[in-house]
Amino acid sequence: MQIFPAIDLSGGQVVRLYQGDYDKMTVYGQDPCAAAGEFLEAGARYLHVVDLDGARDGTTANFASIAALVKQGGFYLEVGGGIRTEERIRRYLELGVDRCILGTAAVKDFDFTARMAQVYGEQIAVGVDTRDGYVAVNGWKERSGERGVEFCRRLHDAGVRDVIYTDISRDGAEQGTNLALYRELAQIAGLRITASGGISSVEELKELRDMGIHAAILGKALYSGRLSLKSVLEEVG
Repeated sequence: MQIFPAIDLSGGQVVRLYQGDYDKMTVYGQDPCAAAGEFLEAGARYLHVVDLDGARDGTTANFASIAALVKQGGFYLEVGGGIRTEERIRRYLELGVDRCILGTAAVKDFDFTARMAQVYGEQIAVGVDTRDGYVAVNGWKERSGERGVEFCRRLHDAGVRDVIYTDISRDGAEQGTNLALYRELAQIAGLRITASGGISSVEELKELRDMGIHAAILGKALYSGRLSLKSVLEEVG
C-alpha cells in the first residue's frame, strides 16, 4: 500500500483543517520543505499536497511553495487544489509535479475531466470529497447533488483510474475512517482508490490494505503524533 503523508498549504504555511472548515485551521509549520524533509527522513516515498487557497478560490497562491517542494525532490508528488483548466495541469506537470488532482472541475465539467484522463492518463487523479454521501466542491463549501460512490463509477467508466476519496466528516477528527465506504469502493474493478480522512491507526491501514485499497493519505494523525510515519511505513507501506 502506498502511504502519502499530507501537506496542506494556506498562505505558504503548513496547516490542517477540521472537517474542511477554513475557520477551524491549525498552523503546524511555516516551512513546507522542512515538513517534507521530516517525512523523507522517516522513509516516505510519496507526498500529497493540497493548495487550500486554490481549492477555495481557484488561484495559485501557493505555487512558490509547491515549486520549492518539487525542487527539494525525493518524492512522487501529487498536487490538488484549484486545478480546473488544462493550462493549470500543464503548468504543474512542467514544473515537475507527478500527478494533478482534479476536484471541483471533475464535478462541474465532467467532459473536461474525461478528456484530461484520456490525454494525461495516470498523471491525473480525481479527488472525490463527500459530505453526507454527496460530492462537495469549491473547497468543500458546497454540496453537489451527486452521490460519491455513483460518481466514482462514472469516473471509472470515463477512463479515470485513480480516485482519492475523502469522507469530510472524518477528516481531521482522528476518530477513524469510514471502512464500510471503502469496502464498497474497493468493489469497483479497475479503479484504484486512495483512502483519505480520519485514518488514525495502523490496524485501520492494514484493514484498508487487505480489502484492496491502493493507497492512503495521512494528515492530522501524523501532525498530532497519534501515528508515527516511520512505524506505519515499516508495518504497512
